[in-house]
Amino acid sequence: MKIAVCVKYVPDTAIRVKVAADGKSVDLSDAAFVVNPYDEFAVEEALQIKEKLGGEVVVIGAGSEKATAGLRTCLAMGADRAILIQDDTLDAADSLAVGSALARVCRELAPDVILFGKHAIGIDNGQVPAVVAEILDVPQVSVVVKLEVRADGFKAEREIEGAREVVEGSLPAVFTAQKGLNNPRYASLKGIMAAKKKPIEARSAASLGLSADELASRLSIEQVTLPPPRPPGKILTGDAAESAGQLIRLLREEAKII
Repeated sequence: MKIAVCVKYVPDTAIRVKVAADGKSVDLSDAAFVVNPYDEFAVEEALQIKEKLGGEVVVIGAGSEKATAGLRTCLAMGADRAILIQDDTLDAADSLAVGSALARVCRELAPDVILFGKHAIGIDNGQVPAVVAEILDVPQVSVVVKLEVRADGFKAEREIEGAREVVEGSLPAVFTAQKGLNNPRYASLKGIMAAKKKPIEARSAASLGLSADELASRLSIEQVTLPPPRPPGKILTGDAAESAGQLIRLLREEAKII
């Protein structure tokens, strides 16, 4: 069983967001980066499938050289090898460009299972898995909370409004992991040391047959702004009857919700 996991190296959500001087991007010069949290569920699921059925887990990233740190984290968790589509353009590329690059690598690997997190934090569009599934012409099941993979197919449960949907199908297929699918393992000291010796294959976009036009973003950002500051809270004084009257007046006249 060959399992591919596409992972993204993303800014830690604990950072204090600053708008860059151009007003069209976020200043990430001082930001710490981590493996996308939802992708950790995908890596863990891949490792559990391998432990059950055998095979190989390959993690795939796309972007600048700094993304190798995220791939090393996945190798320390237990992935067998990693591939980085190394091109600075991919850090700011749109979903179609990134998905096209990942699909080229996946086509070469011919995996039985392709796993993603349900979306990458910071972007939150969740479009890349669908692009990969469409290009490869394979089924996709999103927001998976339970997955059973067999040699002849799969059975997955996914979250829908107020219920869960059960999907069955054949492999190869693309799955996106939702929180609750599993509990990602921590990298052990042994795993961290072993990860230093595991290979990370760097591939250029050109080696995959991708032109500069295909990597160019089709989206343009006109402006990035922080949310307006929230007004200070109000403290109501007086006894309960007086406070209730003040509250109702404020909700009607200022908040305009009653």
